[in-house]
Amino acid sequence: MRTSILSLLLCCCMSVVADEKPFVSADPDVVDADFPFQGEYAGLILPADAKCQIYRRVGVQVVALGKGQFAGVYFDYGLPGAGWNKSKRAKLTGSREGEIVRLKGDGLQATIEAGHLLLATESGSTLGSFPRVVRESPTLGQKPPTGAIVLFDGSSAEEFFNGRLTEDGLLKEGADFKRTFDDFQLHVEFRLPYMPEARGQKRGNSGIYLQSRYEVQVLDSFGLDGVFNECGALYRYQPPNLNMCLPPLQWQTYDITFRSPRFDGEGNKTENARLTVRHNGVLVHDNFNVERKTGAGRPESADPYPTRLQNHSDPVRYRNIWIVGSETGTSVAAEGTRSTVALGK
Repeated sequence: MRTSILSLLLCCCMSVVADEKPFVSADPDVVDADFPFQGEYAGLILPADAKCQIYRRVGVQVVALGKGQFAGVYFDYGLPGAGWNKSKRAKLTGSREGEIVRLKGDGLQATIEAGHLLLATESGSTLGSFPRVVRESPTLGQKPPTGAIVLFDGSSAEEFFNGRLTEDGLLKEGADFKRTFDDFQLHVEFRLPYMPEARGQKRGNSGIYLQSRYEVQVLDSFGLDGVFNECGALYRYQPPNLNMCLPPLQWQTYDITFRSPRFDGEGNKTENARLTVRHNGVLVHDNFNVERKTGAGRPESADPYPTRLQNHSDPVRYRNIWIVGSETGTSVAAEGTRSTVALGK
């Protein structure tokens, strides 16, 4: 009898564990106890090796990893895009103890409490204390210029195949532009979900698939190294010059200038595509020479295809999407002909 009861209790416990799903939220009002500690901290410190009273700006990014675990990255001279000169970085790890998070590593230790981070040396000498900061892209909420085509302003998803709206008027991942364009400037705002227990490509994955061929990656890469498959990268091809990914559930921007590849009348490519990307206002690709498609993109050809907001099963949200450019069917003088191809028709 005891064996039967024990077996039943064990099965029940295993069932609870099996049913426990990792925390996922696309809503800033629905978070866990770790979320308030995640983010960016910046301020001045007095370095331990300073020979005189010379303060130095530094930054720390703190990443929630789920169930009270955290990682941190220290940046000398400020945060990426705000002072960091790509020199010294230090990585820290730690955990939450009630209302305090403690981190340590690479000769440093940090304590986060009440919205401030206290930084000290490994031996305990205080370097400085500074607050959590919330940065915004300088192009966030940017209004479309004269002549732009507004693809999404929150009122309707009629410019998209498979366009789906949230109750609060945001565009969900998995939408394809109905219009196709040759050369263009594209503004997109996106918000990554909070998925603290996810890792790598399973953490807030989507992508801007230009002409269904060239993917500018969308991924929660906050606090990571900025490699060729992370946010801001031309997927698995060219890493961004700088990892400008902000924390999840903060709005971010891509401002993309794209020049299509050129083909002659026989369909031979005569010029590569060119790509410029500003992530949260910072230049991460500067007129990059794109020699080939990326990942699962369509093969290169003279046929334009719709740009896609990739569906990778993660709840990434989009808003304020507009484009300035030449729709297909317009002439491209002396640079080859193009035929119009639209998916979904």
